[in-house]
Amino acid sequence: MRYYLALLWCCASFWQLSAQADSSAARAAEEGALKLGLKNFDDGPRQGRAVRLTFYNVENLFDTEDDPKKRDDEFTPRGLKGWSYFRYKQKLSNIYKVLTALGGWGGPPEMVGFCELENRKVLEDLLRLTPLQKFRYKIVHEESPDRRGIDVGFIYRSDKFEVLHHEPIRVVFPFDTAVKTRDVLYVCGKVLGSKDSLHIFVNHWPSRRGGQAASEPKRVFVAGLVRAKIDSIYKASPEAKIAVMGDFNDEAENISLTEVLRAVPEKEDLGPGDMYNYMHALSKNWQLGSHKFRGHWGTLDHMVVSTPLVQESRKGRLRATPLGAQIFSARFLLEEDRAYMGLQPFRTYGGPKFLGGFSDHLPIYVDLIYE
Repeated sequence: MRYYLALLWCCASFWQLSAQADSSAARAAEEGALKLGLKNFDDGPRQGRAVRLTFYNVENLFDTEDDPKKRDDEFTPRGLKGWSYFRYKQKLSNIYKVLTALGGWGGPPEMVGFCELENRKVLEDLLRLTPLQKFRYKIVHEESPDRRGIDVGFIYRSDKFEVLHHEPIRVVFPFDTAVKTRDVLYVCGKVLGSKDSLHIFVNHWPSRRGGQAASEPKRVFVAGLVRAKIDSIYKASPEAKIAVMGDFNDEAENISLTEVLRAVPEKEDLGPGDMYNYMHALSKNWQLGSHKFRGHWGTLDHMVVSTPLVQESRKGRLRATPLGAQIFSARFLLEEDRAYMGLQPFRTYGGPKFLGGFSDHLPIYVDLIYE
């Protein structure tokens, strides 16, 4: 009996040590992979040579007020998540910290697209209640018909970028008119100091609720709307500089991107009218991504640019840096993944539990050079 108990104890100890070793090895490997997102990170000043274009899914940035027209009850002081003014201010402060770190010595990014915003007010509070107020940011926002009140939005440093026009691209599914979803935000402007206009699309495509295959037609439809707008821009200006960014809720190889949006995975295959998806190459590394679901890293957040932004070589003209788009995977944005080992984004909530983190997504960015 003693021998049997001793054997059980040894086996249990072995499996515990083995599990700890596997977890440590997985975490070390993942940390090494995630550092790829910082390998090419340039924290130097950008003044007079480039601007940083960023996208960030901020995970349910709601104010604390109950809007009777929206399904925002859980994000109120009496709601399921106990969303308080203190937690709201902490969330705003966390976003400020992310943008400051991502901007480096050049200051926070010149242009930032967001998704999972409740309204314009949360952007106003972000710029009013944090030190971002000193960077002369302005807001572009349109209220969307999403039933939860989830919107996309855009902020820009007015001393670096000038907005010439903006409009929402409304999404009405002909095959399911009862569904209300967020708009795509289109912004046309000019990077001050360059000779080019820049066309920006901020996206948050329909989720995979109900399964990837069942929900795919909705994302394909939205991709078609964006592609139609891109075609109209290209028709007016074949050398247009276009950036399509956002949480697409699809991977780089899904048909919404490859066939409908025409986001080509290889630069060598780019032709007139095509778009290039920087995230395709990054998504090949299974240990790297902008989002983690059930232990698997994925790249649902994309930075897709027009052929002229990739191939432009003339000085003074806007072009993407040769390093391309990156995932900003700073270690402070990550925590240990206790369920699946390794690391995961340090999010604000885990179910109804307040964790106090940043977001369940990592931000992505690309530098646009104009010298």
